[in-house]
Amino acid sequence: LQETGAAERAAKALKEGEFTLEDFLAQLEAVRRAGPLGQLLARLPGFARPEEDELEREFKKMKAIIQSMTVEERRNPHIIGASRKRRIARGSGTTVQDVNRLLAEYEQAKKLMKELGRRKFPGGKMPFPR
Repeated sequence: LQETGAAERAAKALKEGEFTLEDFLAQLEAVRRAGPLGQLLARLPGFARPEEDELEREFKKMKAIIQSMTVEERRNPHIIGASRKRRIARGSGTTVQDVNRLLAEYEQAKKLMKELGRRKFPGGKMPFPR
């Protein structure tokens, strides 16, 4: 039930061209719930099988960073400057480099979502359930 809601929000974000850090976190959690991430990544071309503990640590770090942001920062990451990054890093127990890395990964995911939103799929349907 919760995954259906997340899929619907992702479809709406795709359609409207909006993709927030809240959407990014929901996607990360959906992938995590899908099963052992290492096995999933090992099936993709070009990916070596990463250590499961390392993936779990990275996921927890990313989640802590996003949860240390204000709602406004999650919805409008472009407002996050140097002082906000320092505050987020302190609040999440990470470094400013970790915050920068997460924001860069978010931007990559946002570009991908935008591209998927523009792409036409067979039957005019999105590549995931609504």
